[in-house]
Amino acid sequence: MKVFYNVAGVLAVLLGILGIFLPLLPTTPFLLLASACFARGSVRLHRWLLGHRVFGKYLANFEAGHGIPLKGKIVATVMLWGSMAWSSRHFDNVAILIMMGVIGACVSTYMWWYLPTLKLPPRAAEPIVSRTDLP
Repeated sequence: MKVFYNVAGVLAVLLGILGIFLPLLPTTPFLLLASACFARGSVRLHRWLLGHRVFGKYLANFEAGHGIPLKGKIVATVMLWGSMAWSSRHFDNVAILIMMGVIGACVSTYMWWYLPTLKLPPRAAEPIVSRTDLP
């Protein structure tokens, strides 16, 4: 079973990296999936992912239950609704447009009402969870 989790985690990381460059492919959900898979499949890969210099601190804070920074919520919301507005220009089917709106509303509701906002001290550049706290 660990092999399955590791393979799924690697695929999720690859899709997350592609999501950085492709506008409609989300990065964060794939990285969260990879982190969950690696936590069950490989301690070494999980540590590597949480210690990554670009997105490791965000994943570590999320896993610790601290949430994401307010700036991250704002950027994610603007990107979500902006990409959906741009994409909606290419669909004439009302059912697809309604489905996109419902998905966007559900994601926004979860992010703003249920996901905690990380409280950063003024000018703080370090995450609340340090690398020494990693498993």
